[in-house]
Amino acid sequence: MADTTNRLAGVAYLSVDGQSYMLSGDLSYSPGSIKRESLSGQDSVHGYSEMPTAPFIAGTLRDSGQLTVASINQMTNVTVTLELANGKTVIGRNMWTVEAQEVKTQEATFEVRFEGLSGSVTEA
Repeated sequence: MADTTNRLAGVAYLSVDGQSYMLSGDLSYSPGSIKRESLSGQDSVHGYSEMPTAPFIAGTLRDSGQLTVASINQMTNVTVTLELANGKTVIGRNMWTVEAQEVKTQEATFEVRFEGLSGSVTEA
């Protein structure tokens, strides 16, 4: 068996409510719930503004023959689980999909983005 103690990136798995999906690539996530923006004047940096932002999990999935893309668009209140190459598990609870999914038929891929309330994405 290969030693994976130094593996940091690469292989990843995504499931929604326990159902695995083919992950083509571009997997990303953000557990953050605050977005800050510096406020500059003509004389100096004055400080920053702070606004809430939705934590997210996003990626490019493969459109298999058994999948209906419309069912992805209808997902609300789902649990999204990521298993990453570095051993980390990322869980998004009570999430929903945003944006309409558009399939690119040359590679049978589509992008999906799940968002949730503050604190809905955790890392373990």
